[in-house]
Amino acid sequence: MLPFLCFLVASAAALRHHHAAADVPPSNKLIFILAGQSNMAGRGGVTGTHWDGVVPPDCAPSGAILRLSPSLRWEQAREPLHQGIDGNRTCGVGPGMSFANAVLRSGGARGAAVALVPCAVGGTRMAEWGKGSELYDDMVRRARVAVETGGRIGAVLWYQGESDTVRWADASEYGRRMGALVRDLRQDLAMPHLLLIQVGLASGLGQYTEVVREAQKGLKLRNVRFVDAMGLPFQDGHLHLNTQAQVQLGHMLAQSYLTYGHAHPLRTPTPWWLQVTSLACCFIILWREPYTSVLI
Repeated sequence: MLPFLCFLVASAAALRHHHAAADVPPSNKLIFILAGQSNMAGRGGVTGTHWDGVVPPDCAPSGAILRLSPSLRWEQAREPLHQGIDGNRTCGVGPGMSFANAVLRSGGARGAAVALVPCAVGGTRMAEWGKGSELYDDMVRRARVAVETGGRIGAVLWYQGESDTVRWADASEYGRRMGALVRDLRQDLAMPHLLLIQVGLASGLGQYTEVVREAQKGLKLRNVRFVDAMGLPFQDGHLHLNTQAQVQLGHMLAQSYLTYGHAHPLRTPTPWWLQVTSLACCFIILWREPYTSVLI
């Protein structure tokens, strides 16, 4: 009777472990923060408030690509990647999924899952992303949650600035504000060498597009790379990139990361509280192990 009871206990424990493991994301994750405005959120295939639902093969879901949901839970990533993140706006294809698939195909993830943290919000100006703002705080919070279950941040992918082309006051301050954003992110994430890949504007809402573009190209900070979207085709003729362009942009971002970030891997520091928790768990396991052996 006792062996049978032991078998039942062991089986139940194994079953609980199986279900628990299915809900736990892999600890080996290569994490990317996606931030900016509508072209990062994705408007490929969107007309008005309708997305055509077309997902190119390069944007297909994969079990090795995760998304941090609006409720801060890891799930399988799929288009539209920013659904539920970009307010109530209609999202379509963005650069994130083609980027992730390209990194996986290249072997650049080194066996890790590619974990995407969408944070982009359409129609936002750089001034709205400054430290202390709701957008900034939410991005930092999501980035911190992303590393809690293991993994490291590979880069921030940034595509923003169209809204800053309307007023001279915003366009002329773009470079200074962008530089401050990079420095603040590095400080708040405790990653002084955090890689940021920014996308050069392909379009703008106002007459100061070239002013913002020059500020983007002129940003002289270490580990800040520039990928130019100028010349990519539009969805609506003047502002949003179409699906084909978003796929191409994702490949360009991946190439930039693989050329620079992959060759200069950055280690995300483990939060102090997570180190303490892990150490405590080890002590508990060691303390319980002799008693467990005797009972079995």
